[in-house]
This record gives sequence, structure tokens and C-alpha cells, in this order.
Amino acid sequence: MMSANNYEELMARRNEIMKKAVGIDYEKFRKDELVFDYDKMMNEAGYDLDEVREIQKEAGVGRTPLLELENLTALARELAPPGKGARIFLKDEAANPSGSYKPRRASVSVYHAQKEGYPGVVAATSGNYGAAVASQANIRGLDSIIVQEVYDSAGRGQPEILEKGRKCEAYGAEVLQLTVGPELFYTFLQVLEDTGFFNASLYTPFGIAGVETLGYEIVDEIRKREGIEPAAVICTNAGGGNLTGTARGLKKAGAEKTRVIGASVDLSGLHMASDEDFNRKSFTTGHTGFGIPFATWPDRADVPINAARALRYMDRYLTVTQGEVFYITEALARLEGLERGPAGNTSLAPALSLAQELDKEEIIVVQETEYTGAGKHPISQLNFARGMGVEVKRGHPEEESPGENIIIPERPGQIEGIDLDLDSIRISYLEKAVEKSGITSVDQNYLDFLAREVNLKPDETRKLIEKNLDVELDL
Repeated sequence: MMSANNYEELMARRNEIMKKAVGIDYEKFRKDELVFDYDKMMNEAGYDLDEVREIQKEAGVGRTPLLELENLTALARELAPPGKGARIFLKDEAANPSGSYKPRRASVSVYHAQKEGYPGVVAATSGNYGAAVASQANIRGLDSIIVQEVYDSAGRGQPEILEKGRKCEAYGAEVLQLTVGPELFYTFLQVLEDTGFFNASLYTPFGIAGVETLGYEIVDEIRKREGIEPAAVICTNAGGGNLTGTARGLKKAGAEKTRVIGASVDLSGLHMASDEDFNRKSFTTGHTGFGIPFATWPDRADVPINAARALRYMDRYLTVTQGEVFYITEALARLEGLERGPAGNTSLAPALSLAQELDKEEIIVVQETEYTGAGKHPISQLNFARGMGVEVKRGHPEEESPGENIIIPERPGQIEGIDLDLDSIRISYLEKAVEKSGITSVDQNYLDFLAREVNLKPDETRKLIEKNLDVELDL
């Protein structure tokens, strides 16, 4: 049990602990209370694309299969209007060491930790990233400690999280399993201070640079095979690193017209820090409980400036229900012979409906999969949900109420990605930026920075500010 004094004392040292554990002086990238140089941070604190590709080649990361899902494409075309039904491709990231795209993020962080002489690495994660960190640490000869938020106050752990904890332990990591609440960050800081290990945060320039190879590979492989670029790449979105890194890789490959689409499971109404709500969801990541808060204010992370800034790159944001993801998970196994973990199929679900909007000649790429296992299997998760009093039944996805029921679609035509209002998310970000920085007026310098942050032109950003924010414009 942590004492109030110990908690406050440790929290008072958090900036000092973090700086030592990451080795980045974030203040050198700040220009004032609001503006920081994101591109300079990514270029100076991270690694360039060629360096990352070599790092990952050494560790057996990347160059994963790109699979065309011909049967799911055929299904989409049966449901689509004439001439519609884009081809659906899947980047099979389950082929990476530890079975997800996360080794791309971990590979650069662990390499950097070894290079800088840290004795080991620490990560706070629900598990997939922890397994990736542990795997990469083994390759580099470093120790690893994984801090996991697992249990509610009744001691119940979700089968998916427990599965991922076992995966971390299989790689020999020391796994600290905690209950939901503030003890996660407290324990994480305590471990960093006590061990002197490197903070292999998901949100450093190292982690984001590691995902850039994923976007680059997608464009390079589609060009070579099909002679065109993808019309859209769909990225599961939680803390934003997956989408940010992939989008940056797409741009570095020159795919300026490829649309970057975020996808999250709709868990609206459930609070992620609530002990009561924690186990009433079947998805531990890739949901709106992370996707919306991190999009509207990314600097809620465990580093001073979050390098994962999804709103900078997102062209569209789609949500799906838990039931739709369970349905598409079974469809992937039945139609394509691929059994993959449900959370990694979050972006596959809206791909089915998006394909029906696009022409047959166009290509959609679902940019990641993850491994499956006993705890990740839909049956395990649905049985756990039933045990928590969540009703599971067949019906229409629009009937689903997170935490109350899970509605498995009755037919594929009921699967539909629902658009979130990006302008609403942008306004929320702008409000927080003004509030947290304390600025009272927006000059041209501020406007240019905010425009980049919300992925709009300065004039479009100005109009949003004029209409929605109580702040002066000094332009």
C-alpha cells in the first residue's frame, strides 16, 4: 500500500525521473508555453528511416507478409453498388517476433537503451507491447520489467490481459501486475528510479520512428505488386502511435494521396480509469477510451511531449462495435483461413464497409494483425463478459450499449464503420491547448502551430477558433 506522502514525494520527482530514464531533453524543442518543434524533435531525438530498417533487420522485425483478402473482397463486392468494392489487403504483423506490430516500436527503444548503456528496460502496457519489449530486450542482452494494469478491486483479470501477461513471462520478463488506478504510474516511476532502467515508453520519438517502416513497406509493396498506391490505409487507433508512425511512413514513401483512416472500438460511456467499468469491456486497447482522449490531448502520456499525435495525420475516424469485431474475427478465420486476435481486427471491421464505398480498382490496406491465444480468443472474452453480467446476443450492431451488452451481427451487411466528427475532436484539442498553455490570444505563430496539430490549413483552423473558442485573434 502506498502512503500519501510517498506518493506525493515520488510524483514531485517525476520530471527528473523521466528525463533520466528517457535521456531526452524535451525543453530544447519547446519554443514557448504552447509551441514546440515537433519535426526537430522527431529528427534529432529519433532515428531516420534507413537506420530504423537496419536496426529492425538485425532483430528480425518487419518485412511482414502483405496478404490480399480475396474472399472478404468478394463479400464486400456482393454487398456493394455496381462498380464498387475495393480490394482489401492485410499487413500480417502477427509474423513479427512476439506476434504483433509492437516489436517495430520496441526495437528502436531497446536498441537505443543498449547503445546508451542502460542495464535494462521498463514498459507500462496491457501486454502486447510488453511482450515486444521483452523479446527485443532478450535479443539485445538486456533485462526487462513490464508493469501491467490487470485486476479490478475484486481481483478479476480479463482473459486477454492475463494471456498477454503470460506472453511477457514466457520471454523471461519480470511482470508486475496491478489493479486499475493511480498505482500503475506510481509503480512505474518507482521501478524506473530504483533500477535506473530505460523507459521504453510507447510515446517517445524512438517508438514512433519504429512504426514508420510499417507505412513505408505498405506503399513499397503495393507499388511493386500492383503499380498503384493504396487509396486508404486503416489503422487501429488507441494512444495514437500506431496511426502516427504508419502515416509518417506513408509520407516518407511519397504516398501523399493515400488517406489515413483511424479505427477504434466504440466504448463510449465506459470510463477507462473506473474500477467498475474496467472489466465491462472486451477490448483492452484500440478503443475510444484511449483514442478520443489521446486525440484531444496527446500530452497526457508518460513523457513530457508525446511523439504520437494522431490528429496531425488522421483524414477520417471510424468506430465499430465490439460485436462487429468479434464477427469479422470469425469471418477472417472462416473465409481466409487466418486466425488472429480480435483486438488486431479492429481496423478490419470497417474495411468491409469502406470497400463498398470505393471503386473496384482501388486498394485498401488494413495495416496490422496480432497473434491469438487462449485468452485472446473470442469465446474466452465473451464468456468473461457474460460472467460480468454483460448480455451477449445476435442482433443489429446499433443496439449495442458498451458495458451492458455485446451484439454479434446477424449478417455481414450490418457491419458499418461509423464516422466520428473530426472537427469536434479538433475543437476539443484546441480548447485544451489554450487552457493548458494559458495563452489569451492567438497570433500567427500560434495559429500555424495549431493548424499543424489538427491537420488543417491555417485559415480553416482560424475559423474553428473564431466560432468555438473564447480567445482573441491577433493576426
